[in-house]
Amino acid sequence: MIVLRSIAWIENIILLFIISFTFYISLPIQTEKTLFVPHGSIENIISQLTKKGYNLSKIDNYILQIIGTPKSGWHSMGKNELNRIDFLYKLTSSKAMIHKITLIPGETLELFFDELSKNLKLDKSELQKQYLNYSHYPEAGIYADTYHVPYGIKEKNLMKFLTKVSQNRYKSISKNYYEEFNQTQWSKILVIASIIQKEAANNKEMPLVSSVIYNRLKKNMRLQMDGTLNYGKYSHIRVTPERIRTDKSSFNTYKHRGLPSSPIGSVSSTAIKAAIKPSKTDYLYFMRNAKGVHDFSKTYKNHRKNIRNVK
Repeated sequence: MIVLRSIAWIENIILLFIISFTFYISLPIQTEKTLFVPHGSIENIISQLTKKGYNLSKIDNYILQIIGTPKSGWHSMGKNELNRIDFLYKLTSSKAMIHKITLIPGETLELFFDELSKNLKLDKSELQKQYLNYSHYPEAGIYADTYHVPYGIKEKNLMKFLTKVSQNRYKSISKNYYEEFNQTQWSKILVIASIIQKEAANNKEMPLVSSVIYNRLKKNMRLQMDGTLNYGKYSHIRVTPERIRTDKSSFNTYKHRGLPSSPIGSVSSTAIKAAIKPSKTDYLYFMRNAKGVHDFSKTYKNHRKNIRNVK
């Protein structure tokens, strides 16, 4: 008789526990629709969320031990109120929120940072500061590509990530053509590639534009290319005779011989390849025609003819 009463008592305790636990996990939790989960152990994560006002306890620690460790980063919770078990499950299973950012070939960092500050709610001046802390180049330190970055990333970590990935990409491309990666040599390649990127109408033209650059440099001729004046905030501004007269920077290749002191914008792998392996030509001039592509010429006489054909 005593044994039966003990069994009944245990069953009641178990039933009470089940009812209490069921009630506990169904309790609503107020949350932001986007929640940042810190790095660390389950216990540390519970502690950090509790400090932020989330009504969590050691019981939640035990539940997470069973269903899985929360993933660090920003998460989309979907709603402002979830029952406890759904909330905990989302911490372990929801995909981290990701931003897709794209640096278009030929674009300048001035305008790229404008987009980042607007779309990612970041400080433009801090982006510029952190970029210069990590990049080897005033421009082109970020390779023209599409990147996926976590929601909530700060300026420092974003610039550190983008410049590191880009520099590794440059080293990989360089080693396909040279025995080693030489920073000084590569800086020159990026300058030439950035001009090609601005000047060429399409990928097919890039080796030809590259040949004109090298041919003019070899003859100590000024490059006299409008694209070099589309640097920084002038990226999409038409180059006028007044700009040519008044711009005193090294980017004004109408006034200054040789290459600009640094790249004028972002570059693609195609432009880099063209800078490394230009076509073998005698071309010294090119002129955009009515079809939007360029006519290349060896002599100034033929170049003038191409100009008249457009007019």
